[in-house]
Amino acid sequence: MIEAVDLFCGAGGLTAGLREAGIRVRAGYDIEGACRHAYEFNNGATFVEKDVGGVEKNELDGWYTDGSVRLLAGCAPCQPFSTYNQGRDTTKDDKWPLLGAFARLIKESQPELVTMENVPDVTKHAIYHEFVATLKSEGYFVSAGRVACADYGLPQQRRRHVLLASKLGPISIIPPTHVGQPKTVWDTISHLPAIESGECHPDDPLHKASKLNDRNMRRMRASKPGGTWKDWPADLVTDCHNRSSGSTYIGVYGRMEWKKPGPTMTTLCYGYGNGRFGHPKQDRAISLREAALLQGFPENYEFAPQSAGINFRNVGRMIGNAVPVRLGEVIGLSFQAHLEEHRTVPVDRTRHEVEIPV
Repeated sequence: MIEAVDLFCGAGGLTAGLREAGIRVRAGYDIEGACRHAYEFNNGATFVEKDVGGVEKNELDGWYTDGSVRLLAGCAPCQPFSTYNQGRDTTKDDKWPLLGAFARLIKESQPELVTMENVPDVTKHAIYHEFVATLKSEGYFVSAGRVACADYGLPQQRRRHVLLASKLGPISIIPPTHVGQPKTVWDTISHLPAIESGECHPDDPLHKASKLNDRNMRRMRASKPGGTWKDWPADLVTDCHNRSSGSTYIGVYGRMEWKKPGPTMTTLCYGYGNGRFGHPKQDRAISLREAALLQGFPENYEFAPQSAGINFRNVGRMIGNAVPVRLGEVIGLSFQAHLEEHRTVPVDRTRHEVEIPV
Protein backbone atom coordinates (compact mmCIF):
# COMPACT_ATOMS: atom_id res chain seq x y z
CA MET A 1 0.00 0.00 0.00
CA ILE A 2 1.29 3.44 -0.94
CA GLU A 3 0.71 6.09 1.72
CA ALA A 4 1.25 9.77 1.02
CA VAL A 5 1.73 13.11 2.70
CA ASP A 6 0.83 16.09 0.53
CA LEU A 7 2.91 19.22 1.16
CA PHE A 8 1.45 22.54 -0.06
CA CYS A 9 -1.86 20.64 -0.34
CA GLY A 10 -4.22 23.60 -0.81
CA ALA A 11 -7.83 22.54 -1.30
CA GLY A 12 -6.80 18.98 -2.09
CA GLY A 13 -6.59 18.61 -5.86
CA LEU A 14 -3.53 16.35 -5.78
CA THR A 15 -4.81 14.45 -2.75
CA ALA A 16 -8.17 13.81 -4.44
CA GLY A 17 -6.39 12.53 -7.55
CA LEU A 18 -4.04 10.27 -5.60
CA ARG A 19 -7.01 8.82 -3.73
CA GLU A 20 -8.73 8.09 -7.06
CA ALA A 21 -5.64 6.08 -7.97
CA GLY A 22 -5.90 4.00 -4.80
CA ILE A 23 -3.23 5.79 -2.75
CA ARG A 24 -3.94 6.40 0.92
CA VAL A 25 -3.22 10.06 1.71
CA ARG A 26 -2.69 10.51 5.42
CA ALA A 27 -2.24 14.28 5.72
CA GLY A 28 -1.84 17.55 3.88
CA TYR A 29 0.19 20.59 4.94
CA ASP A 30 -0.56 24.16 3.91
CA ILE A 31 -0.16 27.61 5.42
CA GLU A 32 -3.57 28.72 4.07
CA GLY A 33 -6.07 27.85 6.79
CA ALA A 34 -8.99 28.66 4.48
CA CYS A 35 -8.27 25.38 2.69
CA ARG A 36 -8.99 23.22 5.73
CA HIS A 37 -12.67 22.57 5.07
CA ALA A 38 -12.19 21.68 1.42
CA TYR A 39 -9.26 19.42 2.17
CA GLU A 40 -10.69 17.50 5.11
CA PHE A 41 -14.37 17.41 4.15
CA ASN A 42 -13.77 15.92 0.71
CA ASN A 43 -10.73 13.73 1.29
CA GLY A 44 -10.93 12.17 4.74
CA ALA A 45 -7.33 13.21 5.48
CA THR A 46 -5.93 15.50 8.15
CA PHE A 47 -5.15 19.12 7.29
CA VAL A 48 -2.20 20.66 9.12
CA GLU A 49 -2.03 24.45 8.97
CA LYS A 50 1.70 24.97 9.03
CA ASP A 51 4.56 26.43 7.05
CA VAL A 52 6.30 23.50 5.38
CA GLY A 53 9.61 25.12 6.28
CA GLY A 54 8.83 24.33 9.93
CA VAL A 55 8.01 20.64 9.46
CA GLU A 56 10.51 18.26 11.05
CA LYS A 57 11.45 14.69 10.17
CA ASN A 58 9.85 13.01 13.18
CA GLU A 59 6.54 14.76 12.58
CA LEU A 60 6.51 13.77 8.93
CA ASP A 61 7.54 10.16 9.58
CA GLY A 62 4.75 9.79 12.13
CA TRP A 63 2.06 9.88 9.46
CA TYR A 64 3.17 6.68 7.75
CA THR A 65 2.27 3.20 9.00
CA ASP A 66 4.70 0.28 9.16
CA GLY A 67 4.93 -1.71 5.95
CA SER A 68 3.72 1.10 3.69
CA VAL A 69 5.53 2.48 0.66
CA ARG A 70 5.94 6.16 1.48
CA LEU A 71 5.18 8.89 -1.03
CA LEU A 72 6.04 12.51 -0.30
CA ALA A 73 4.32 14.97 -2.61
CA GLY A 74 5.30 18.60 -2.72
CA CYS A 75 3.83 21.00 -5.25
CA ALA A 76 5.41 24.22 -4.05
CA PRO A 77 3.64 27.49 -4.99
CA CYS A 78 4.40 28.27 -8.61
CA GLN A 79 4.28 32.09 -8.51
CA PRO A 80 8.07 32.66 -8.48
CA PHE A 81 8.47 30.44 -11.56
CA SER A 82 5.44 31.56 -13.58
CA THR A 83 5.46 33.37 -16.92
CA TYR A 84 2.93 35.75 -15.34
CA ASN A 85 5.92 37.26 -13.51
CA GLN A 86 7.77 38.21 -16.70
CA GLY A 87 9.88 41.29 -16.04
CA ARG A 88 9.31 41.23 -12.27
CA ASP A 89 12.17 40.45 -9.91
CA THR A 90 11.02 37.38 -7.96
CA THR A 91 14.36 36.52 -6.39
CA LYS A 92 13.21 37.88 -3.02
CA ASP A 93 9.81 36.17 -3.16
CA ASP A 94 9.18 34.43 0.17
CA LYS A 95 8.05 31.33 -1.72
CA TRP A 96 11.52 30.63 -3.19
CA PRO A 97 12.81 28.72 -0.12
CA LEU A 98 9.88 26.29 -0.16
CA LEU A 99 11.41 23.98 -2.76
CA GLY A 100 14.49 23.89 -0.57
CA ALA A 101 12.37 22.96 2.45
CA PHE A 102 10.88 20.11 0.43
CA ALA A 103 14.38 18.89 -0.51
CA ARG A 104 15.41 18.98 3.16
CA LEU A 105 12.50 16.77 4.18
CA ILE A 106 13.32 14.29 1.42
CA LYS A 107 16.95 14.07 2.61
CA GLU A 108 15.90 13.62 6.23
CA SER A 109 13.00 11.17 5.79
CA GLN A 110 14.09 9.26 2.68
CA PRO A 111 10.61 8.32 1.39
CA GLU A 112 10.58 5.62 -1.27
CA LEU A 113 8.62 7.82 -3.70
CA VAL A 114 8.56 11.56 -4.43
CA THR A 115 6.55 13.77 -6.78
CA MET A 116 6.71 17.46 -7.57
CA GLU A 117 4.45 19.41 -9.94
CA ASN A 118 4.88 23.00 -11.09
CA VAL A 119 4.70 25.36 -14.06
CA PRO A 120 6.93 24.40 -17.04
CA ASP A 121 9.15 27.45 -16.47
CA VAL A 122 10.34 26.02 -13.15
CA THR A 123 13.12 24.36 -15.17
CA LYS A 124 14.58 27.80 -15.98
CA HIS A 125 15.60 28.35 -12.37
CA ALA A 126 18.70 27.13 -10.56
CA ILE A 127 16.76 26.11 -7.45
CA TYR A 128 14.90 23.48 -9.47
CA HIS A 129 18.12 21.94 -10.77
CA GLU A 130 19.51 21.97 -7.23
CA PHE A 131 16.39 20.07 -6.17
CA VAL A 132 16.91 17.43 -8.87
CA ALA A 133 20.59 17.14 -8.00
CA THR A 134 19.65 16.53 -4.37
CA LEU A 135 17.31 13.70 -5.37
CA LYS A 136 19.96 12.03 -7.50
CA SER A 137 22.60 12.38 -4.79
CA GLU A 138 20.22 10.63 -2.38
CA GLY A 139 19.87 7.64 -4.70
CA TYR A 140 16.59 8.43 -6.44
CA PHE A 141 15.77 7.56 -10.02
CA VAL A 142 14.22 10.72 -11.50
CA SER A 143 11.84 11.22 -14.41
CA ALA A 144 10.64 14.72 -15.24
CA GLY A 145 9.06 16.56 -18.14
CA ARG A 146 6.28 18.72 -19.48
CA VAL A 147 2.79 17.22 -19.48
CA ALA A 148 -0.10 18.38 -21.68
CA CYS A 149 -2.99 17.75 -19.33
CA ALA A 150 -5.51 17.45 -22.18
CA ASP A 151 -3.62 14.34 -23.35
CA TYR A 152 -4.70 12.67 -20.11
CA GLY A 153 -8.38 13.63 -20.16
CA LEU A 154 -8.36 16.96 -18.33
CA PRO A 155 -10.71 19.35 -20.18
CA GLN A 156 -8.16 22.14 -20.05
CA GLN A 157 -5.28 23.38 -22.21
CA ARG A 158 -2.94 23.29 -19.24
CA ARG A 159 0.71 22.31 -19.35
CA ARG A 160 2.63 21.43 -16.21
CA HIS A 161 6.05 20.14 -15.30
CA VAL A 162 5.77 16.81 -13.47
CA LEU A 163 8.63 15.12 -11.63
CA LEU A 164 8.48 11.54 -10.37
CA ALA A 165 11.27 10.00 -8.31
CA SER A 166 11.77 6.57 -6.78
CA LYS A 167 14.25 4.64 -4.69
CA LEU A 168 12.90 1.41 -6.16
CA GLY A 169 14.08 1.72 -9.75
CA PRO A 170 13.55 3.66 -13.00
CA ILE A 171 10.13 5.33 -13.19
CA SER A 172 8.04 7.15 -15.79
CA ILE A 173 4.60 8.67 -16.12
CA ILE A 174 1.95 6.45 -17.71
CA PRO A 175 1.35 6.95 -21.46
CA PRO A 176 -1.20 9.58 -22.52
CA THR A 177 -4.79 8.36 -22.47
CA HIS A 178 -6.63 10.93 -24.61
CA VAL A 179 -4.31 11.98 -27.46
CA GLY A 180 -6.47 13.24 -30.31
CA GLN A 181 -9.64 12.77 -28.25
CA PRO A 182 -9.55 15.45 -25.56
CA LYS A 183 -12.40 16.09 -23.19
CA THR A 184 -14.10 19.35 -24.05
CA VAL A 185 -15.89 22.20 -22.34
CA TRP A 186 -19.15 20.69 -23.63
CA ASP A 187 -18.36 17.32 -22.07
CA THR A 188 -17.64 18.98 -18.76
CA ILE A 189 -20.12 21.79 -18.06
CA SER A 190 -22.93 21.68 -20.65
CA HIS A 191 -25.19 19.69 -18.30
CA LEU A 192 -25.24 22.41 -15.63
CA PRO A 193 -28.39 24.53 -15.36
CA ALA A 194 -28.30 27.97 -16.97
CA ILE A 195 -27.75 30.97 -14.71
CA GLU A 196 -27.51 34.71 -15.34
CA SER A 197 -24.64 37.11 -14.73
CA GLY A 198 -24.41 37.70 -10.98
CA GLU A 199 -26.74 34.79 -10.19
CA CYS A 200 -26.22 31.80 -7.89
CA HIS A 201 -28.14 28.59 -8.54
CA PRO A 202 -30.33 27.75 -5.53
CA ASP A 203 -29.26 24.09 -5.45
CA ASP A 204 -25.50 24.68 -5.63
CA PRO A 205 -23.83 27.63 -3.88
CA LEU A 206 -20.73 27.13 -6.04
CA HIS A 207 -22.66 27.47 -9.30
CA LYS A 208 -22.38 31.21 -8.96
CA ALA A 209 -21.31 33.74 -11.62
CA SER A 210 -19.74 37.12 -11.01
CA LYS A 211 -21.77 40.22 -11.96
CA LEU A 212 -20.90 41.94 -15.24
CA ASN A 213 -21.26 45.70 -15.50
CA ASP A 214 -23.13 47.14 -18.47
CA ARG A 215 -20.02 47.74 -20.57
CA ASN A 216 -18.68 44.24 -20.03
CA MET A 217 -22.11 42.80 -20.78
CA ARG A 218 -22.00 44.58 -24.14
CA ARG A 219 -18.55 43.10 -24.72
CA MET A 220 -19.78 39.66 -23.79
CA ARG A 221 -22.69 39.87 -26.21
CA ALA A 222 -20.32 40.99 -28.97
CA SER A 223 -17.89 38.11 -28.29
CA LYS A 224 -17.82 34.90 -30.29
CA PRO A 225 -16.74 31.50 -28.92
CA GLY A 226 -13.00 31.29 -29.57
CA GLY A 227 -12.97 34.91 -30.79
CA THR A 228 -11.12 37.96 -29.54
CA TRP A 229 -11.72 41.60 -28.68
CA LYS A 230 -11.17 42.32 -32.36
CA ASP A 231 -14.75 41.12 -32.90
CA TRP A 232 -16.10 44.04 -30.87
CA PRO A 233 -17.39 47.41 -32.06
CA ALA A 234 -14.67 50.07 -31.83
CA ASP A 235 -16.29 51.84 -28.88
CA LEU A 236 -15.85 48.75 -26.67
CA VAL A 237 -12.11 48.37 -27.30
CA THR A 238 -9.91 49.68 -24.48
CA ASP A 239 -6.63 51.58 -24.75
CA CYS A 240 -4.70 48.56 -23.43
CA HIS A 241 -6.03 46.41 -26.29
CA ASN A 242 -4.60 48.85 -28.81
CA ARG A 243 -1.13 48.85 -27.29
CA SER A 244 1.47 46.47 -28.73
CA SER A 245 1.17 44.31 -25.62
CA GLY A 246 -2.52 43.83 -26.35
CA SER A 247 -1.71 41.51 -29.21
CA THR A 248 -0.15 39.08 -26.72
CA TYR A 249 -3.35 38.61 -24.72
CA ILE A 250 -6.01 38.52 -27.40
CA GLY A 251 -8.02 35.89 -25.51
CA VAL A 252 -8.72 38.21 -22.58
CA TYR A 253 -12.46 38.96 -22.43
CA GLY A 254 -12.99 35.92 -24.67
CA ARG A 255 -15.53 33.13 -24.68
CA MET A 256 -14.57 29.46 -24.45
CA GLU A 257 -15.48 27.04 -27.23
CA TRP A 258 -17.78 24.09 -26.61
CA LYS A 259 -15.81 21.57 -28.66
CA LYS A 260 -12.35 22.29 -27.27
CA PRO A 261 -10.73 21.99 -23.84
CA GLY A 262 -10.95 25.13 -21.74
CA PRO A 263 -8.03 27.49 -21.07
CA THR A 264 -5.78 27.16 -18.04
CA MET A 265 -7.80 27.90 -14.91
CA THR A 266 -6.17 30.65 -12.85
CA THR A 267 -6.95 32.08 -9.43
CA LEU A 268 -9.08 34.75 -11.19
CA CYS A 269 -10.86 32.39 -13.56
CA TYR A 270 -14.28 33.59 -12.40
CA GLY A 271 -13.67 37.05 -13.92
CA TYR A 272 -14.59 37.68 -17.55
CA GLY A 273 -11.77 40.22 -17.98
CA ASN A 274 -9.06 37.95 -16.59
CA GLY A 275 -8.70 35.55 -19.53
CA ARG A 276 -10.86 33.48 -21.88
CA PHE A 277 -13.34 32.83 -19.12
CA GLY A 278 -16.61 33.73 -20.85
CA HIS A 279 -19.23 30.99 -21.06
CA PRO A 280 -19.54 29.59 -24.62
CA LYS A 281 -23.24 30.43 -24.87
CA GLN A 282 -24.61 32.19 -21.81
CA ASP A 283 -23.83 35.90 -21.40
CA ARG A 284 -21.67 35.63 -18.30
CA ALA A 285 -18.33 34.50 -16.96
CA ILE A 286 -18.02 30.86 -15.97
CA SER A 287 -19.21 29.99 -12.50
CA LEU A 288 -16.97 28.75 -9.71
CA ARG A 289 -18.49 25.28 -10.11
CA GLU A 290 -17.70 25.28 -13.82
CA ALA A 291 -14.12 26.31 -13.08
CA ALA A 292 -13.83 23.51 -10.51
CA LEU A 293 -15.15 20.95 -12.98
CA LEU A 294 -12.66 22.13 -15.59
CA GLN A 295 -9.97 21.53 -12.94
CA GLY A 296 -11.24 17.96 -12.59
CA PHE A 297 -12.91 18.31 -9.19
CA PRO A 298 -16.00 16.13 -8.62
CA GLU A 299 -19.31 17.94 -8.90
CA ASN A 300 -20.04 17.55 -5.19
CA TYR A 301 -16.67 18.94 -4.02
CA GLU A 302 -17.17 21.53 -1.27
CA PHE A 303 -14.79 24.47 -0.94
CA ALA A 304 -16.41 26.12 2.08
CA PRO A 305 -18.94 25.14 4.73
CA GLN A 306 -22.46 25.65 3.41
CA SER A 307 -23.21 27.93 6.35
CA ALA A 308 -20.28 30.21 5.55
CA GLY A 309 -21.24 31.46 2.10
CA ILE A 310 -19.00 31.64 -0.94
CA ASN A 311 -16.28 34.26 -1.34
CA PHE A 312 -15.22 34.54 -5.00
CA ARG A 313 -11.63 35.51 -4.27
CA ASN A 314 -11.01 32.81 -1.65
CA VAL A 315 -12.60 29.98 -3.62
CA GLY A 316 -11.10 31.18 -6.90
CA ARG A 317 -7.65 30.99 -5.32
CA MET A 318 -8.29 27.45 -4.14
CA ILE A 319 -9.48 26.32 -7.56
CA GLY A 320 -6.81 28.07 -9.60
CA ASN A 321 -3.94 27.05 -7.31
CA ALA A 322 -4.96 23.40 -7.18
CA VAL A 323 -3.20 20.55 -8.93
CA PRO A 324 -5.88 19.35 -11.38
CA VAL A 325 -7.49 16.25 -9.92
CA ARG A 326 -7.04 14.20 -13.08
CA LEU A 327 -3.33 15.05 -13.17
CA GLY A 328 -3.07 13.90 -9.55
CA GLU A 329 -4.76 10.65 -10.51
CA VAL A 330 -2.33 10.15 -13.42
CA ILE A 331 0.59 10.69 -11.04
CA GLY A 332 -0.92 8.16 -8.63
CA LEU A 333 -1.52 5.60 -11.37
CA SER A 334 2.09 6.04 -12.48
CA PHE A 335 3.29 5.16 -8.99
CA GLN A 336 0.92 2.19 -8.78
CA ALA A 337 2.23 0.84 -12.11
CA HIS A 338 5.78 1.43 -10.92
CA LEU A 339 5.16 -0.48 -7.71
CA GLU A 340 3.61 -3.37 -9.61
CA GLU A 341 6.59 -3.45 -11.96
CA HIS A 342 9.15 -3.61 -9.18
CA ARG A 343 7.08 -5.68 -6.73
CA THR A 344 8.80 -4.01 -3.79
CA VAL A 345 8.15 -3.49 -0.12
CA PRO A 346 10.19 -1.44 2.36
CA VAL A 347 11.73 -3.61 5.06
CA ASP A 348 14.25 -1.62 7.09
CA ARG A 349 13.76 2.12 7.29
CA THR A 350 16.82 2.57 9.47
CA ARG A 351 18.89 1.62 6.41
CA HIS A 352 16.54 3.32 3.91
CA GLU A 353 16.62 0.26 1.67
CA VAL A 354 14.00 -1.85 -0.06
CA GLU A 355 13.73 -5.56 -0.57
CA ILE A 356 12.97 -6.91 -4.02
CA PRO A 357 11.38 -10.38 -3.70
CA VAL A 358 12.88 -13.11 -5.89
